[in-house]
Amino acid sequence: MAEIDWKDLRAKAYEAMGRAYAPYSGFPVGAAALTRDGRVVSGCNVENVSHGIGLCAECVLVGNLISGGGGRLRAVAVCDARGAALAPCGRCRQLLLEHGGPELSVDTVEGPLPMSVLLPLAFGPGDLDAVRRGGVDA
Repeated sequence: MAEIDWKDLRAKAYEAMGRAYAPYSGFPVGAAALTRDGRVVSGCNVENVSHGIGLCAECVLVGNLISGGGGRLRAVAVCDARGAALAPCGRCRQLLLEHGGPELSVDTVEGPLPMSVLLPLAFGPGDLDAVRRGGVDA
């Protein structure tokens, strides 16, 4: 698998940030991800006057991933209006985990980190499978 070009991925996140709809917070955010099959998907935050129903850039990115045919995420970069790396919020970490797994690499101010570090002891499909099997995993 080819090396991840984090500079390029963050540039694509910055480009997406330029399309953000952030009239209430004034804090536009962009996200871009590399899929395992080499495609790049992106998203930007979309606010709403009812603040609680705004969409984070990562949520839009995942929606674009699914509407564009799906696949698995390999690497994600999220940035602010300065182009600086932003860590995904807890909700977005859960969404990214669902579509990239614990090995998904995320750009951070400390360098790329796997989702397993950013979301330790995560709730995932295995938890549902255990319940469906009727067993108790202790």
